[in-house]
Amino acid sequence: MSTRFNTFLGTVLALAASCLAHADPNDWNGDAFFRRIQPVPRNSGFRMDGYWVWDGSIIKVGDEYDLFAARWPKGHAFPEDYRLHSEIVRAVSRNPLGPYEFKEVVLGKRDPSYWDATIAHNPNIHKIGDTYVLYYMGSNANILMPNGRLPMRRVGYATSKSITGPWVRVDQPIIPTESNNPAVYVEPDGSVKLLYRDTDLRIYVAEAPRFEGPYIIKNDNVWPDARLEDFELYKAGGKYRFICEDNVGKVTGHERWGAVFVSDDGISDWKPDGRAPAFDHTLRYTDGSTLQCVRRERPQLLIEDGAITYLITSIYDGKDTWCQPVPLSPPLSLGN
Repeated sequence: MSTRFNTFLGTVLALAASCLAHADPNDWNGDAFFRRIQPVPRNSGFRMDGYWVWDGSIIKVGDEYDLFAARWPKGHAFPEDYRLHSEIVRAVSRNPLGPYEFKEVVLGKRDPSYWDATIAHNPNIHKIGDTYVLYYMGSNANILMPNGRLPMRRVGYATSKSITGPWVRVDQPIIPTESNNPAVYVEPDGSVKLLYRDTDLRIYVAEAPRFEGPYIIKNDNVWPDARLEDFELYKAGGKYRFICEDNVGKVTGHERWGAVFVSDDGISDWKPDGRAPAFDHTLRYTDGSTLQCVRRERPQLLIEDGAITYLITSIYDGKDTWCQPVPLSPPLSLGN
């Protein structure tokens, strides 16, 4: 066998080994998401005529998928007018891709004496024990931030024994200071880790022995080197991770593309899990066409049978908005 052939064969085998390593289902960094993202049908996802729709969070209940999202009328500006007009709705589909059918308003305006009287936004749905727990951000237009101009946003939750309600909201926020973008991981023992940010995109981790609280801040500056937002907190490969929006592009090199961070204990020493983006701003369709999104944000995950099966993002094409699940193939195993 010639030296040239041996060299060629060695190169082929090395490339094959590299490809197999690249396809390792136990690889959980941003690239693990990016290379699994599949195209979607044009009529999929959740949108509503006459409304801006944002912040989709999906949970499977029986043989249906329930999607919780924020909406506000198109007569009010996108995105800033969510601060005064957003409410949380529920939609359902037999297919995680959708299309989803609107069912009901879950959390809307309520008595002006409450902390969340004006809006509900940023839904993040979980089932904890026998209770559905819907984390969200709310505000009261009469309770202003220290700058005296904008309503203070704060994180709380609502509970129900049924996915169809009725939903009971907490009387006070679980985080009393400016807070939004709640992301929750529930430990096997029922304790909770809560990731959120403030108006300056400073990121916090709080813990509670149970979802009712109390929530105690354990880290008040998760990632001081960059501006991040729109989190989903999960555990994979024995480590805590969150997927987020890289607001100014300091991690991925691209503004508002997706990034993944990792920590051993879910509290300290967070760092980027690779530099590859988890998603970009190109939405690919099954007919071969593409959409270059004006904004693609608020990544959330559908986890089924120990694997991440769908990435859900909020899409703005310059005219309309909707919540778009995209399948991951193969599903991204959470491992041990």
